[in-house]
Amino acid sequence: MGKLLYKDDFDEARNRLTAWWNGDDIGRPAMQITAPREKPLEDVPEMPTPEGWLTDYSTSDFQYRVNLSRRACIKTHYVAEAMPVVSPDLAPNCLALYLGCNGIDKPGTVWCEPCIDSPDTDVFHSNPDNFYWDFTLRLGREQLRLGENKFIVQFPDLIEGLDTLAAMRGTEALLIDFIERSDWVHFALGQITEKYFEYYDVLYDLFKDERGGSYFWAWAPGRMSKLQSDLSAMISPEMFGEFMVPVLATMTKHFDYCIFHWDGPGAIPHHEHLLSIPKLTMIQWTPGAGVEPVMHERWWPLYHKTVEAGKKVMLLGFEGIENLRVFKAEFGPKLKHFIIGMQTESVSQADNILNIVSD
Repeated sequence: MGKLLYKDDFDEARNRLTAWWNGDDIGRPAMQITAPREKPLEDVPEMPTPEGWLTDYSTSDFQYRVNLSRRACIKTHYVAEAMPVVSPDLAPNCLALYLGCNGIDKPGTVWCEPCIDSPDTDVFHSNPDNFYWDFTLRLGREQLRLGENKFIVQFPDLIEGLDTLAAMRGTEALLIDFIERSDWVHFALGQITEKYFEYYDVLYDLFKDERGGSYFWAWAPGRMSKLQSDLSAMISPEMFGEFMVPVLATMTKHFDYCIFHWDGPGAIPHHEHLLSIPKLTMIQWTPGAGVEPVMHERWWPLYHKTVEAGKKVMLLGFEGIENLRVFKAEFGPKLKHFIIGMQTESVSQADNILNIVSD
């Protein structure tokens, strides 16, 4: 599978990323750069949008989801370490759907309707007939078939830990549970972790490439995952240390490489905890709405501290060539520990960016 229709240098990109993940010097940071194509690479007719369609996560029309997958990569150049990918994603919390939540389509997203009315509710079990799990497998297999030698398939956004429990229980109820029934919270988190890997292992075996590599926000040469805890913005570092750090420490042992999606200023107090987890490979910083973007100097001390602790840093949505020059001047050799995502107007502009960040 050395080449893909949408990425001629697929093998070379995987070689670079294998070296980068394993600490070798590729002469620059890893870069995920995309640029628009003047003409689609394939002629894939666009199906009419189904009536009442609110979100591309939706399970309301299987064939339309298939059509979206076929068209997802045809208008884009994938430069450097960027990859053409699609995903059988059903919500920004698929595991909660597999474990009993009902998905409610909302504009641009799917909301998971809580399914745990009481801690006595027995919901932590796998149901092979679950509608959402079946939809994921059907869509994922169809994406693999259609994408053969064209694009790759990434994991759906499973999510785990406190965010999954909050989706299943309801955020307000869970915040009370922390105080009134902490033993149950620990039990529930353990169950969620166990179930996570029941689903992850099936999906990894389905989606891994011939090298054993897999993809979530970046390709890695093995078992890859993205972890998160957006709920952490609502709890103290002490509570994060008690409830979420053990989950992350346990889960990261089961991956070869993983990213932690670190979301918003409210999560900054947990930085030390994240850096203390040995197998957590990389931190992806998302400032959130209404604050300075990822390239802003406000966040530079966080990046320095992360790299100095032996972790890699992922920055998506980096903007501006001049900002990139300033960023390189600030971080110097440390820049090689970053993976940076940028959108450009042309392939020539992408090449210019690669020249800027290279030795």
